[in-house]
Amino acid sequence: MSTIRPFAALRPPKAYAEQVSCLPYDVMNHEEACAMAAGNASSYLHICRADIDTSEAAIHEPETYAKSRENLENFLKQGFLMREEKACYYIYRQIMWGRVQTGIVGCASVDEYADGTIKKHELTRKEKELDRINHFDTCSVQTEPVFLAYRKHEGISAAIREWIKFHKPEYDFTSDDGVTHILWPVDDDAVIETIRKGFEEVPALYIADGHHRTASSAAVSAKRRAEHPDYTGDEEFNYLMAVTFCDEDLFIMDYNRVVGDLNGHTHASFMAAIADKFTVTPAKTGAPHHPRAKHEYGMYLGGAWYILTAKEGSFNAAHPIESLDCAILQSNLLAPVLGIDDPRTSPRIDFVGGIRGLEELERRTGEGVAFALYPVTMADLFNVADSGEIMPPKSTWFEPKLRSGLFAHEIER
Repeated sequence: MSTIRPFAALRPPKAYAEQVSCLPYDVMNHEEACAMAAGNASSYLHICRADIDTSEAAIHEPETYAKSRENLENFLKQGFLMREEKACYYIYRQIMWGRVQTGIVGCASVDEYADGTIKKHELTRKEKELDRINHFDTCSVQTEPVFLAYRKHEGISAAIREWIKFHKPEYDFTSDDGVTHILWPVDDDAVIETIRKGFEEVPALYIADGHHRTASSAAVSAKRRAEHPDYTGDEEFNYLMAVTFCDEDLFIMDYNRVVGDLNGHTHASFMAAIADKFTVTPAKTGAPHHPRAKHEYGMYLGGAWYILTAKEGSFNAAHPIESLDCAILQSNLLAPVLGIDDPRTSPRIDFVGGIRGLEELERRTGEGVAFALYPVTMADLFNVADSGEIMPPKSTWFEPKLRSGLFAHEIER
């Protein structure tokens, strides 16, 4: 049984939604954030990236978290944000390249994160957790949502379809990156109850993106519980804000690899070294090769594209991790041939999201080699999470990204 409950969001009035909203806090650096917010006093970046108002050097300092809180309060005073009058669900639809994904914005239980009902598939880094712990705690607001997924539930899907059919959206705009964002508040008590009960029939939720925000929200919840030993469990700090999508709507893009050198190999010796585990054939057209199926790779080497196919016996097809293409590449080529023993820490490897296209691999490769991977599927992700395993680093790239600033969750009033 899963809990997704309604909440009274902080959100922009309709007239301000587009100019308030921004990309997620962690997809840009300080300089880029400053450029994105330039000339826009209502950009949500002033809240989720208040270092644009302090300094890059103070990005993780108390003064920056305090500035986030100050800016949040000013947004409410100036009318850039408002408090919803009643607890609602919000239907959030994104359209990118003609693809549509529609989710429910609500609050998940931190206890279900602790007991494994909300399943994870990535490790987190303490320094990244600490940043959002300090941010959420100082603001008393979860300023950006977690991205959750679930196996399709027809009752929830039907409730979404019916609400959209008979109600006009509150927000409907297309951001600079070409993604359309549409939001419907769901304030009818009967429909709210239908959605709530629907999620009670969902056996598990899965973190698709936002492992650090989830862990940070849980840590702040634990802190607030310690500060309020008489808590009942109904307080908002017991819940974390999430956008929860049906798995059939979601699209995982390829997450590709570039290694800047050949670890001492010539082109010929490199080809010989990988031949034991992979068949290698030149790409016929010479154009970038997008893998067409699992266990096939595009490889860019010496200005040419090749097709790599993992040979039978080079991996365990029954294992949820060892059967993943990124794991096959790591264990059969990156580690033994190129000497990339730990891709999390090696400075010699770079990761390129599929949103950038394979031409970006050509641009970055230089004297090294690049690999285009077939995308991980939602079934892969669910299998890994269900088995209690952890995905290899840089395995999944979800697009589109959730827009920040359209809703926020106050954890204490």
